[in-house]
Amino acid sequence: MLFRVVLAVAVLVIFVYGLVDVIRTDGRVTRGISKPAWIVVMIVLPVLGAILWLLIGRPRDSAPVRQTHSHPTAPDDDPDFLRNLEMRRRNKAEADRLKKLKDELEAKAKADGGSAGTGPDSSGTRSPGGKGTGHGETGGASTGDADTHDTGDVK
Repeated sequence: MLFRVVLAVAVLVIFVYGLVDVIRTDGRVTRGISKPAWIVVMIVLPVLGAILWLLIGRPRDSAPVRQTHSHPTAPDDDPDFLRNLEMRRRNKAEADRLKKLKDELEAKAKADGGSAGTGPDSSGTRSPGGKGTGHGETGGASTGDADTHDTGDVK
């Protein structure tokens, strides 16, 4: 009676160990037949399948292959994350720089007597003389109190 219990436990242990070993082994390193075929053999012939797996199918000179993660464990170890972070920082700095330049241009346009929404002229470019067009200037005479030179000085 004790012999049968020990034999049943041994068969169960060999079957479970062999099946878990087949499942954990990478399919590219199995020998003999493919990994799914080894699983079928293990289920159909529990003891014989486990013995065949351990003798024939298992990769030689290697422990069961551990699952390796394809991504780093921490974000600061991931080069793609760091590259993306640097690109976001540069984009934000460029956006801030452009906003500052736009605000300065609008402030200068207001100081020159124009409105902030109209800009130097309707096309967004300045005339060759450095003065904006469409600001009420006629023949070189200024109608406002602001100096029309590029210095930005107010009279």
